[in-house]
Amino acid sequence: MRKVLPLALAALFALSACQFTDRLSGGDDSAGEARRLNAVSAFPLYAYDIDPSAADNQAVDRAQWILAKRCMVRLGFSGFAVLDTKSVESTYPVRQGTLDLSSSVGDDRPYGVDDPDLASEHGYHNQDPAAGTQHLEWPTDQFLALTAEFGTGDSHFAHGHRIPEGGCLGQARQKITGPTPATKVDGIRLTGTTSIAMRLWIQSGKEARKDPAWKKAERAWSDCMKKRGFHYTDPDAAALDMAWFRTEKPTGKERKTAAADATCKLDTGYIQSVHAVQARAQKSAISRNKRELEDQRAAQQRAVRNARAIVAAGS
Repeated sequence: MRKVLPLALAALFALSACQFTDRLSGGDDSAGEARRLNAVSAFPLYAYDIDPSAADNQAVDRAQWILAKRCMVRLGFSGFAVLDTKSVESTYPVRQGTLDLSSSVGDDRPYGVDDPDLASEHGYHNQDPAAGTQHLEWPTDQFLALTAEFGTGDSHFAHGHRIPEGGCLGQARQKITGPTPATKVDGIRLTGTTSIAMRLWIQSGKEARKDPAWKKAERAWSDCMKKRGFHYTDPDAAALDMAWFRTEKPTGKERKTAAADATCKLDTGYIQSVHAVQARAQKSAISRNKRELEDQRAAQQRAVRNARAIVAAGS
C-alpha cells in the first residue's frame, strides 16, 4: 500500500509517538489486520463472486463485446466492423452528455478509510478512476443500440432494425450466460450469475448491523470521534457527509475528518469487530442457501467456458 507523508498531522497528534512511528513503518499488526479485513475478498461470500480483475471475468467481458460488435454491425453501424474490442472491454456505455465525473467521493473498501496518512491527504475522495469498470460515452444512437436504455421519445429502431431486448450488450450477455437466476431485494430485481450472492450479501449486511456487537463498535468509534471534535453516529455518516460532495477536491475539514475516522477505526478495533459480525452473518447465509449458491457457481463456470470459446473463435 502506497504510503505518503500526512498533510494534516494535527488530526493524528492524539496518537502516542510510539503508535505514530509504528504506523508509519508498517509495524502496527492491528492496523495491518484491519486493512486486510477491509476488503471484499476477506468475506465468505466472495467465494461465490467473480473477481472483477480476474481472468475469468475479463474473458466474459471480452466475449460480450465481441458479440455486441457483430450485433451493432447487423443493426447498420458499419464503423463497428473495425472496432478494437480490447479498447472497450472494461467499459460500460453511458449516453453522450450525461457522464458526470465532477465528484470522486467514495470508497470501494467495505468499511471506508483505514489509513490516517492517506486520509489526511485525500479525505474521502478515494475513488480510483483507473480501477474496475469504466464508463465510456457513446453517441445517443449507438448508446441505445448497445444498451436499450430508452428514454421518452427514443426510437427503438436503428437504421430500420429493431434493437434487441437489452441492446446488443444485453443480448450478448444472455448468449454467454444462458438463463440465469433472478431475485429481488428491497424491491430491486437482481439478475445475472452473481444475483444470489448479491442478494445474500445485502441481506446479511442488514442482519449484521442489528447485532449488539456491531452497535457497540459504532458507539466506541463515535465516542472516539467526539473526543477529536467530530460528531457522527457511525462511519457511513462521516463518509457520506454532503459537504464532501460539493467540491472536486477534499477540503481541509474533510481531510481532518477522514484522518480522525481512520484513526478511530484503528484505535477502537472497529473493523475487526464489525467484520467478525458480518462474516458470521454471511457464513450463516451460505449455510442456509448452499444449493442456490452452488447452482450459481455452476452457471458462472458455464458462462466462462462459453466466453473463452467465443474469444478463441473471434481471435
